[in-house]
Amino acid sequence: MALVGIILVALSLRTAVAVISPIAAQIGEDIPLTELSLGLIGALPPVAFALSGLFGAALAKRIGLERLLLISIVAMVAGHAVRGLADSYVVLFIGSIVVFAGIGVGNVLVPALVKRHFPDRIALLTTIYVTVIAVGATVPAVVAAPIADTAGWRLSLGVWAVVAAASLLPWIAVVLKNHRGRAAASPGELFGASTGSTASAGRIWHSRTAWLLAAIFALSSSHVYALFSLLPSILIDRTGVSPTEAGFLLGVYTLAGMPPAIVVPILVARMRNPGLLMQVGIGCFVLGYTGLLLVPAVLTPLWVLLAGFGPLVFPAVLVLINLRSRTAEGSVALSGFVQGIGYAVGAAGPLLLGVLHVVTGGWELPLLVLIASALACTIAAARIGRHSFVEDEIQRM
Repeated sequence: MALVGIILVALSLRTAVAVISPIAAQIGEDIPLTELSLGLIGALPPVAFALSGLFGAALAKRIGLERLLLISIVAMVAGHAVRGLADSYVVLFIGSIVVFAGIGVGNVLVPALVKRHFPDRIALLTTIYVTVIAVGATVPAVVAAPIADTAGWRLSLGVWAVVAAASLLPWIAVVLKNHRGRAAASPGELFGASTGSTASAGRIWHSRTAWLLAAIFALSSSHVYALFSLLPSILIDRTGVSPTEAGFLLGVYTLAGMPPAIVVPILVARMRNPGLLMQVGIGCFVLGYTGLLLVPAVLTPLWVLLAGFGPLVFPAVLVLINLRSRTAEGSVALSGFVQGIGYAVGAAGPLLLGVLHVVTGGWELPLLVLIASALACTIAAARIGRHSFVEDEIQRM
């Protein structure tokens, strides 16, 4: 049940992110939308994920991993439903807040659940759930426009509530089994608190490894959510493709994350210096953006595909969260810190690019900013290869 539950939750962790931008024109017929308003919604995922990361570890320690996950799933279902029923931008925005808050808590909990239920299969389970996350990001982007054209944009947004609801059943079974077996008698036991781990949410700030992982995660989140929100507009303006074609290319962008999701976790678990993989991802970011900047109408799918390979740093960081922590408590503390800091920085991505586009009237400066920020992150990638546990770093402080 835990395995099925992890897979189903992972499937819902990105369905809400990329589904609005391909159908912005259809939504705009009923609810006025501008690039700036789209940028605000595009900034919501990293903001919600950041807050969930910063507070999720403390909530999980108080409530318990599985119980808190159930609450987050209910929030996902409610948020999807509200977005599908929205009759104004305010309601659409509120529904987005609810669904992304639920997703953010799920982001923090899944790595710890992998460590708790499958401690000897971390790389394999990370490969599985990151691959499923990529599927959950790709399918909505590809089918959003066809569903909206056939049945309306409300169904295109609301249908994903059913997918989220399906993940409730296995986790209800796990919680009931834990209750009957008294395996979840106290939240502390859910983390193995008796091990005496020092990786609390407060002390994790003293870990060098935590900060390096957070910096790389910030790069990935800021770029991914900026493109989830604005890539269709960039492609339509700079290449002249139709909204449906732009939605398909957004699907190509998200689909590009699937092959790395399969191989990167296994490679990271075996490599002495995973920083090399981070450098490859940064190089893909730079090449893709350079192509969209200089020759956007030539080999457009290639530039989108290269930019889509850049987020291979995302599964790499998720594996390192478990490989650089000794306990489930350390894992959830590191996960919350990395995702909290990473998404907090990443939240500026969609909003900043939207503002730069409004000010300049073009996409050249936003693309240059993406290239510069990717190059700046090569420093953290070069230093992440050192093997250490966050608990040990904290104890040395």
